[in-house]
Amino acid sequence: MFDSRAAQFPDRVAVTADDGDLTYRELNRRSGLLAAELRAAGAGPGTTVVLPAPRGARLLIGVLGILKAGAAYVPVDPGDPPERIAWTVRDSGAAVIVTTPERAGTVVGHEARVVLLDQPAAEPAAGAEPSAEGAAKGAAPTAGSPAYVIYTSGSTGVPKGVPVEHHQVVRLFEATRERFGFDENDVWTLCHSAAFDFSVWEMWGALLFGGRLVVVPLETVRSPDALHELLRRERVTVLNQTPSAFGRLAAADARSPERLTSLRVVVFGGERLEPAMLRDWFERHGDESPRLVNMYGLTEATVHASYRPLGVGDLDAHGASPIGHPLPGLVFHVLGDDGRPVAEGEPGELYIEGAGLARGYLGRPDLNKERFVDHTAPDGTVRRCYRTGDRVVALPGGGYGYLGRTDDQMKIRGYRVEPGEIEAVLVRHEAVSAAAVLPHDYGGSDVRVVAYVESGARAETLAPELGEAAGAALPPHMRPSAYVVLPELPLTRNGKVDKDRLPAPVAGAASAPVHIAAGDGDGDGPELAATERRVAGIWQSVLDVSEVPADADFFDLGGTSLSLLRMFEQVNEAFGIDLEITVLIDGATVRALARHVDGALPASPALTG
Repeated sequence: MFDSRAAQFPDRVAVTADDGDLTYRELNRRSGLLAAELRAAGAGPGTTVVLPAPRGARLLIGVLGILKAGAAYVPVDPGDPPERIAWTVRDSGAAVIVTTPERAGTVVGHEARVVLLDQPAAEPAAGAEPSAEGAAKGAAPTAGSPAYVIYTSGSTGVPKGVPVEHHQVVRLFEATRERFGFDENDVWTLCHSAAFDFSVWEMWGALLFGGRLVVVPLETVRSPDALHELLRRERVTVLNQTPSAFGRLAAADARSPERLTSLRVVVFGGERLEPAMLRDWFERHGDESPRLVNMYGLTEATVHASYRPLGVGDLDAHGASPIGHPLPGLVFHVLGDDGRPVAEGEPGELYIEGAGLARGYLGRPDLNKERFVDHTAPDGTVRRCYRTGDRVVALPGGGYGYLGRTDDQMKIRGYRVEPGEIEAVLVRHEAVSAAAVLPHDYGGSDVRVVAYVESGARAETLAPELGEAAGAALPPHMRPSAYVVLPELPLTRNGKVDKDRLPAPVAGAASAPVHIAAGDGDGDGPELAATERRVAGIWQSVLDVSEVPADADFFDLGGTSLSLLRMFEQVNEAFGIDLEITVLIDGATVRALARHVDGALPASPALTG
């Protein structure tokens, strides 16, 4: 499908990115050259290739090159710790890794061959075919070949890989094209990590129809005002957001005098949506242009499984979050604990049947038996279903509503997070006898991971050590923002951790409780030292920690992308300035931010703090 679009629209821009724009012809050529090199390195049908590439045009070259070689791509966030990347290489069975020269140092310590995504990519490797067309010969996968393997958090402490086949991705867009009217005139954004399956929808929604994909830099994703400006400047027509991220963007839209005149549809996914949050947006824009659509889905069912347009009439709805009807080719079953259909209007667990279901988890036969199950329908036929663990209810007006989880799984910034995977890392520490992990809402949809550990060690010593261990083994969205050390975890009568009796985290429970002394500057003068103290005070409040060092990274202190935005808004308000969050691209520390604040202030007498 991509090749046909490249032949149809060779001179159209396919990818817009900070590291260069690519036309369909150039993207096709460069990915073909990469495919030849990959095949020479041993990649091909039936193999997997790990791809820890940063956001940019080279990421798309990597994805397409791997597919043209006939292999499946295994996206890894390059910000993941080396231990996590190495584990993914081993578990996926990848013999080849594709990455950029600047990231090559993060993929050492294994036997897989490393193929570099060089910026020019002018010539193929020695012995490889000299053209994109030659690279594709004999390497084309079948419709049933895996296109990618995306890893999701595992309840047993081990991530689980989900292989999704080519025909399942094609089916997704065949089922949604008429509903959305996708075509070559659309401009999509790639806002999400390639390791998050929302990116599959974003990438192929543009490239399978001849549209343009705008790769959004991470610092722009984190800045609602900068993202708003990008949407307007690039004339984006299709935007995909988690509800929490869209809430910040909607606030930026309310502040901006510029309208997003090109935007025609916003798709929500990854998190529970409360329609009431859209009230201000609908008051400014109405509910027809752009259209807002809520889509429920999961990796095991190929990104999206349902479709629900949203309108002003939904604003006063309460209770279940409307997720609409299943997409064509999928069937929803709402079953009780006994595995039988519940009575009409009663909640139950959602089982999904149909062509979008993945073949199962990679190398996890026991888990496949647990999650991919046979359901006997009332007519006696046996259907293969995926047991989602989500509670839903059939709504009186039609469609379904999402109620929550049947287990402890969390949603952190759109990612599915299994507490057991984090707990398994924490109990490796010799001083920890037991651990429990919970989500905690710090306000403004800023949900963070909080870890409770049973130990006789002092919190001041243990918390930083656990933070270091989590940083070495877990991706950023899974790392606890706070550690609560208890002499023992409360238990239920059945011997399980009684999570209702766990205390709320208190200031000072962060992973690196440290101290910033008054005037702890570096010789830049009393004004900057005072600014540091005021900035540090704001950080203490937002992060809910007792002390903050001048040179500690915001995220190492337990911050998240949402709390970073809250912090930045408060700094601008407190100092009466209008800094862009992109000033922190080279590091988010009190000292760095204080310098930018000091430079933005008008000439005035020294601040006293």
